[in-house]
Amino acid sequence: MGTSIAVFTRDLRVRDNPVLHAAAAAQRCIPLFVVDDAITGSSYMNANRASFLADSLADLDAGLRGRGGVLVVRRGSTVAEVVRVAREHDADEVHIASDVSRFAQRRERELARALGSCGAELHVHDSCVTAVPPLSISPVGGNDHFSVFTPYFRRWQTQVLRRPLRAPGTIAVPQLNAGEVPTARLLHPGPPSPDLCTGGEQQARKLLTRWVRDAVDDYADRHDTLADDGTSRLSAHLHFGTLSVTELLHRVGNRSEGARAFARQLAWRDFHHQVLAARPDSAHDDLRPRGDRWRRSEEDLDAWRAGRTGYPIVDAGMRQLAREGWMHNRARLITANFLAKTLYLDWRLGARHFTDLLVDCDIANNQMNWQWAAGTGTDTRPNRVLNPLAQARRFDPDGHYVREYVPELRHVTGRRVHQPWTLPRDERDKIDYPDPIVDLHDGASRFLVARTR
Repeated sequence: MGTSIAVFTRDLRVRDNPVLHAAAAAQRCIPLFVVDDAITGSSYMNANRASFLADSLADLDAGLRGRGGVLVVRRGSTVAEVVRVAREHDADEVHIASDVSRFAQRRERELARALGSCGAELHVHDSCVTAVPPLSISPVGGNDHFSVFTPYFRRWQTQVLRRPLRAPGTIAVPQLNAGEVPTARLLHPGPPSPDLCTGGEQQARKLLTRWVRDAVDDYADRHDTLADDGTSRLSAHLHFGTLSVTELLHRVGNRSEGARAFARQLAWRDFHHQVLAARPDSAHDDLRPRGDRWRRSEEDLDAWRAGRTGYPIVDAGMRQLAREGWMHNRARLITANFLAKTLYLDWRLGARHFTDLLVDCDIANNQMNWQWAAGTGTDTRPNRVLNPLAQARRFDPDGHYVREYVPELRHVTGRRVHQPWTLPRDERDKIDYPDPIVDLHDGASRFLVARTR
């Protein structure tokens, strides 16, 4: 081959990257990232993802330069810019990772058609974004996807993962104008969350080493504990592809109960991708409609967004989201279930707020998890209502998580912090914190009556 193009999308890394590995085998390789106006100009791009993306692109450029290459950056339509670069440099092949969103699928089809007119061949690589390619396994009986996780997981466990790929030793880039790696402000003008994590492959690998060495074996016991955060904090790196999920699974292995529990969570990620691949409308429409007539209450929605519902465990999760652009997985479940079932507000409103702030948000996991929490997705118990007080007693028994993120309550000791409305009146009056916006029993009853009507 003469010249090959590696188009980076959600695989911003040099290690274990099938796209870059294949393209770098050519005599000349053009590592290309297109700042696509259809993404940066949409409501999907938020300040947190812009900051993480800018970090990751700068780190990717450094990784490529360390191997004799450079990250080539263009701005505009991905299809138009890839074709333009292919024509300018007589590229024989273009390599890109497969993805499941409707936008990614349309981009792939349009790119294949457009490249055909200039004599370049498009190669789409699976197992870049997920460990097991979506829809590569299907249930017996002709269904195109698994709609329940447990049978999917049984099949997922039997799949043989590809071996992780080394980073290319050298990358020979033809002479060209590389362009400027975009800054966060160029991608989005807004300020990111104050405690947002850092992006980039080097940071991902530091977290990976620490996770495998020190923490994964305890994951089964600690992953739901809110105050003692036993999660990997790798979700944003998996979303942007600064870390390969395939390499992560190989590094974690099957060595302990914690490692197996963690692998199961990564299987959930693959599961949601295969649901969205088969049912792209479920990004916005109920996968399993329940005939809901959602309430409309801007007052309740605003209180939930601001972390002022009067239920400290809910409010702590929402404030962690605002502060860090990330939320603990158990808190995500508690806050989502509270909005959709206790407040009986449309899950899409919650999904939109998460999209506005989460750095790790992708369509498959955000929308499918929200539908699971709302009972319109793949949950086999769609009408279960989580009691936030019971969740608080179980997963934040001493109230440390609440006191970390709800500073008004930091002086309230022990479990009393979860029910500040029960404090003695003289103590309660000194706290600038709202009373509950809904009675839990009334909220649950309202939901169950509406859902079973």
